[in-house]
Amino acid sequence: MNWKTYITVDPSICHGQACIKDTRIMVSVILDNLGAGLSHDDILQSYPTLSYEAIQAAILYAAEITRERVVVMT
Repeated sequence: MNWKTYITVDPSICHGQACIKDTRIMVSVILDNLGAGLSHDDILQSYPTLSYEAIQAAILYAAEITRERVVVMT
């Protein structure tokens, strides 16, 4: 899967935060929900405009950006 098919960054939408294309649902919201223990089905119920593939794209996007950034653990 190519996450770029589902994710967009547009300065005029959500202050330039990564979002699912054609929505204002930020990738961070999806990841926060997953991190809180919600299932894909729970998230899809809360955000009916999402697809399973969009959630997977958000995970892949997060994996991609963590390979490019160093997080300092203190």
